[in-house]
Amino acid sequence: MIYTLTANPAIDYNVTCDRLAPDCVTRTRDAVYTPNGKGLNVSFALQHFGEPSSILGFFAGFSGRFIVDGARERGCEVFPVWVDGITRVNVFLNSGEHEYNMVNAGAPISRRDEDAMIELIASLPELECLSISGSLPPGTSDGFLDRVVDKVRERGGEVVVDISSPLLRRLLAQRPLLIKPNDDELRDIFGLEVGANDDAGALCALEHLHEEGAQAVLLTMGGAGAYFGDGRHAWFARCAYPVRVLSTVCAGDSTLGAFLSVWYRDRSRVEDGLRLAMATGANVVEFAGQGDFARVDEYQDHVEIRQIR
Repeated sequence: MIYTLTANPAIDYNVTCDRLAPDCVTRTRDAVYTPNGKGLNVSFALQHFGEPSSILGFFAGFSGRFIVDGARERGCEVFPVWVDGITRVNVFLNSGEHEYNMVNAGAPISRRDEDAMIELIASLPELECLSISGSLPPGTSDGFLDRVVDKVRERGGEVVVDISSPLLRRLLAQRPLLIKPNDDELRDIFGLEVGANDDAGALCALEHLHEEGAQAVLLTMGGAGAYFGDGRHAWFARCAYPVRVLSTVCAGDSTLGAFLSVWYRDRSRVEDGLRLAMATGANVVEFAGQGDFARVDEYQDHVEIRQIR
């Protein structure tokens, strides 16, 4: 079983309007509330593509209950650690011309809450892999994720990491199975730049990440595609279909979940995993939220893949 950990989940409130102007009433065209969090999105994609996945996270109040209930309605088992407060609500507004992302800090957690999560991980049935995604809530101790990884390893499981903080660099010493930085995180955390169609730069970046400890790397670059390296070989992939981008909020997480649904069980199926991942990301950006994956099969026919090493 692939579990996901979302330490700081959220309700995503996706709002669409025709024009955003100050000091006046703005009428929205659409408003959607969805249970969200990077790990939840990974689990939803895994579940959709036939790989059962269960969700771990810290949840609080009525908003936490909304997320847990919504995740269960989508077929994922949820193992919540309940904490005090209110799980955050994030606002994503698309005005047709610009996208505005308003992300809140989240409900604080205590050392007791962290201990409860570690105890939960110790008791999970059939723990093969834990995918750790997203930010950490206020109050999280410096060594919490190290404890999580240690407990998973103690259970004989593997770890996937998709976080945007400098903690990612420290966790590489634990040799995670896979990391999924995007190009911004690659620059901000590691000081490495990779541009569009920059195979040479990508190979250098992948090699650097492998040397720091990552067994495999999925480097996502939005509409410019993605690079994947497993330490021996490397590939580039992108979806060439011209999609209309409504929101990019869930795309990277869905891309990771789609890739894992193929590659985790058979590490030789890199190109199949990349094809599904790129098509999934392209479909998801067409929605305010994760969408329904309805055009993924169609978009797979438009995915370009080449092996670069």
